[in-house]
Amino acid sequence: MKAPPNFNRLARLYRWMELFSFGPWLMVCRCAFMNECLNSCRALALGDGDGRFTARLLRENPIIRIDAVDASSAMLSDLFRRARPHADRVRTYQADVRSLQLANPTYDLILTHFFLDCLSTEEVKSLAASLGGAVCPGCLWIVSEFAIPSDRFGMLVARPIVWALYRVFGWLTGLQVRSLPDHHLALRQAGFTLEKQRCWLKGLLISEVWSAANSSPSSSAGLSGR
Repeated sequence: MKAPPNFNRLARLYRWMELFSFGPWLMVCRCAFMNECLNSCRALALGDGDGRFTARLLRENPIIRIDAVDASSAMLSDLFRRARPHADRVRTYQADVRSLQLANPTYDLILTHFFLDCLSTEEVKSLAASLGGAVCPGCLWIVSEFAIPSDRFGMLVARPIVWALYRVFGWLTGLQVRSLPDHHLALRQAGFTLEKQRCWLKGLLISEVWSAANSSPSSSAGLSGR
């Protein structure tokens, strides 16, 4: 297994890089389905970056507990700093999600905001299969991602933007993935169903709600990573 990308040196600049390149739209995308998260009690946040969404969710949902996983120690440090007023409801784990081990989890919410694009389609399939058999019935999976629409805008604008983003982050972090994974295929194969979708910037950005209707409940929760 190849080493995960190293986002440590971008942690302090991540927010400003995001604002400079896409303005407020990535955060708008992350928060598009915030209301869907307000009844959840236990969430698994994978690769939430500097934690702005995690901190906001903790503020707006007073009962939720969040396990946040990231391979970057610096990103986790920023996430915990932002979430500190609710420190008793968030736990951080430094781990490569490709080798993540879930021990009898009871998550009713999974969050992946601009994270699945760091994985290949096969890696998303493996992750989704692992999570699909290990969450509560009705668990929601919120996905925010880049996309390439199948129209002229997708060909002439979205595709070059995504290509450039992969090259820049490959250079800055060592990210070796070079194309968007087919997360729709991966999540469907794992038993998740797409319930809602919203698009911005003519389809360059998408936010989705998936549900796991056929998952089995479990009595305790735990998480570990290598």
